[in-house]
Amino acid sequence: MKPVITNDILYIGTDDTTIDLFESQYPVPEGVSYNSYLILDEKITVMDTVDARGTEDWLSNLKEGLNGKSPDYLVISHLEPDHAANIATLAEMYPDMKLIGNTKTFSMLPQFFHKDFSTRQVVVKEGDTLSLGKHTLQFFMAPMVHWPEVMVTYEQSEKILFSADGFGKFGALVNDDPEDWACEARRYYFNIVGKYGVQVQALLKKAATLDISVICPLHGPVLRENLGYYIGLYDTWSSYKAEKSGVVIAYASIHGNTKKAAEKLAEMVEAKGEKVELCDVSRTMVSELIESAFEYDRMILAAATYDAGIFSPMEDFIHHLQAKGFKNRKIGLMENGSWGPMAAKKMREELETLKDITFVDPVVTIKSSMSEEDIPQMEALAAAICEK
Repeated sequence: MKPVITNDILYIGTDDTTIDLFESQYPVPEGVSYNSYLILDEKITVMDTVDARGTEDWLSNLKEGLNGKSPDYLVISHLEPDHAANIATLAEMYPDMKLIGNTKTFSMLPQFFHKDFSTRQVVVKEGDTLSLGKHTLQFFMAPMVHWPEVMVTYEQSEKILFSADGFGKFGALVNDDPEDWACEARRYYFNIVGKYGVQVQALLKKAATLDISVICPLHGPVLRENLGYYIGLYDTWSSYKAEKSGVVIAYASIHGNTKKAAEKLAEMVEAKGEKVELCDVSRTMVSELIESAFEYDRMILAAATYDAGIFSPMEDFIHHLQAKGFKNRKIGLMENGSWGPMAAKKMREELETLKDITFVDPVVTIKSSMSEEDIPQMEALAAAICEK
């Protein structure tokens, strides 16, 4: 069922339930939605298009919503192809339609569509308004949330924020569970937008000046109740604060010995009353690992030594942490090596490139397989990671 916005603002987006990897990297077993909206007024306005995968359904929804009329404007919030793939298609269908964007939008547009739209451009800047009749749109720039041309649009009469990729989530609308918004929204945020917390904070400050009743994102459900909950999570996430108290123990094990040590360490930490999330780095999709790392305030990384370095699944995870701007956390290390343990040293060298990371001692070193002699060192690490 399509979301109901208002009498004059229609949802015309589409679900994609057959896509396997969003952005060719993030598994989306529940699919994804490409959201687009139609404002019916004296000046009819389309709010963004959709991915090429959804063109047919989107055009059908658009034509049904237009009911024989033609749009006057297309607002381009974001040029990434999952939202902008049909700009040229729509422009060709409606040659009198104007394109609304900012200076950066129109400098980037020719990179995607090798057509001349220069006579059809309406350039807007921070705070500009556009009257459609009963509805008035106000535009706010959101550079690097998470592309340089991004802007959001506030409809003043019905108090609706069209939030671009902000407040989006993985999952097709047909599969949406209103009770579990945070899980896939969190994975979406930290993997897509997470590096740009400073820019998200700047946008939240602008949003705080607006009276918002409804949030219409470009992915995921329309939000209209308990908006403080969603905005509060975004404030926490973009501030790089931990959402929850607990310890992620992420291990990369070759033959299972590092896994056994990590499981034993998890028991020790849980015995001290802490929440533990145990993750097999080799078998958990990296986007979920990133989500967990940002969700909790502490983490222990346990890895086997491989080729005098870090076993590659853990090395890949750490590189993703670096790419996403991971910071402001407490980290412990455990390594395994049969003749020349090096994983902890190499992990620390990589992690020291991150900001506001506190390392806890001792570093636990396992020689091939966990023994009784290792238990005191492991207990000491468990105690140190639990110390407030």
